[in-house]
Amino acid sequence: MPHESQPGKFITIEGLDGCGKSTQLNRLAETLRADGIDVVVTREPGGTPVGEKIRAVLLDSATSGLSPWAELALMFASRAQQIEELILPALAAGKWVLCDRFTDSSEAYQGGGRQLGSAVVLEMHRLLCRGLQPDLTILMDSEPAASVARARRRNRAQAVSGQDENRFEQESRAFFDRVHRSFLEIARREPQRVFLVDARQDADVVTPQIVSEVRRRLCAGKAFSS
Repeated sequence: MPHESQPGKFITIEGLDGCGKSTQLNRLAETLRADGIDVVVTREPGGTPVGEKIRAVLLDSATSGLSPWAELALMFASRAQQIEELILPALAAGKWVLCDRFTDSSEAYQGGGRQLGSAVVLEMHRLLCRGLQPDLTILMDSEPAASVARARRRNRAQAVSGQDENRFEQESRAFFDRVHRSFLEIARREPQRVFLVDARQDADVVTPQIVSEVRRRLCAGKAFSS
């Protein structure tokens, strides 16, 4: 359930890298702001100065030999810091927080991809995330091979300017197939929270589907701008 002291709304967006998450998150933020909603956009890992340092360790392709358990612990360290420093204060102030990834990504990537299992991820969430659950999660469903290829192209381009976030994209097809299956299992398990959208469609087709679902689930009775 959403955190008990949460007058704002917490929306997460999930899926494989390269599926179009960032585009849709930013478009949703623009639409909600046009509707008069105070929106904070953030990401995981990262979102705070501490979290961004952790992100650099986790995503840099030069990081080698990192234990899957250490990887999971670092993901939750970034998450716990962001919940304390950014997410809960924003929600308490009545703002809507849109977050690129949350615990579902840990369950999919570390629980599924690294084969640590869902139970340990959900227990760490229980212990470290202070009862916080998204009001709505948008899961962008895409083909693993196509998404990873796009992510690799993007990250190679970023590396030219000195930003290397390619460590996960170096993983095998089998790894990403496990991640993909884990995301779909989360959607089957929690349909009341997770909205599954076909990210294989054109981005301009996907955007109104997401906006419509957000308004249907979270904006009852609110008047919208045209």
